[in-house]
Amino acid sequence: MHLGIVAKRDTPRAAELADRIRRRVDATVTLDEATAEALDADGRAVEALSACDLVVSIGGDGTFLFTAREVSPTPIMGVNLGEVGFLNAVSPGDCVEAVETAVDRIRSGDATFQELPQIRAEGEGWSLPAAVNEIATLGPQRGRNNGLGMELRVDGELYSGGRADGVLVSTAAGSTAYNLSEGGPLVHPDLSAFVITEMCAAESMPSLAVPTAAEITVFVDEADHAFVIADGRTRERIDPPTTVRLRPAETPVRIAGPPLEFFAALGKLE
Repeated sequence: MHLGIVAKRDTPRAAELADRIRRRVDATVTLDEATAEALDADGRAVEALSACDLVVSIGGDGTFLFTAREVSPTPIMGVNLGEVGFLNAVSPGDCVEAVETAVDRIRSGDATFQELPQIRAEGEGWSLPAAVNEIATLGPQRGRNNGLGMELRVDGELYSGGRADGVLVSTAAGSTAYNLSEGGPLVHPDLSAFVITEMCAAESMPSLAVPTAAEITVFVDEADHAFVIADGRTRERIDPPTTVRLRPAETPVRIAGPPLEFFAALGKLE
């Protein structure tokens, strides 16, 4: 049984929990390089931990997103050090017991995982890594007389068009992130849907939830250039006129351990 641990960089509490887990859990443990350096141990690049049977992410949702991008479809368990923690179901005080339980279940073949669909963006000659939360297509600047012209289609049918700062296409899990701040709806993570939310459109349509199997295209024009951004981390500059195609990623994010506490996390938003 091979266990990987990724802890939030430059966070002593995260490194302390990583050390506690590696000393107490009955498994071969590999730390990410930054955490290993903090603990004066050997480590490996995060992407190399995809070869593990389970990876534990210690931090907030940002740490979880980073880990998921590097190691999916390897199962991930999130230990929450953030304020809300939609993607991290395990508290610091329960982390050793939760990891031990998950390790035992994976070892015995009894493990089950919650799966979260990811979304991928591609265009002519480029593609971005899969996103857990959302894909944003943005003009070079936000605000009056900036943004871009766009045309949104779902399965070839026109949904909306005009001028806007941009458009978000989020997963259900990502509905609580950038989508929510742009006025989009909350979507329970068990619902298999993507949500389209226009950003400060001149004549906006309401947000639209569509099946994950739907073909979503964003035709971009009326801008010197634009950006397509996955989970706020990886981006591609595009030169209009051009079309961005969005589709489900080949593999979901697989979450080990206790189920995500969606409504409990919502209570922390207030």
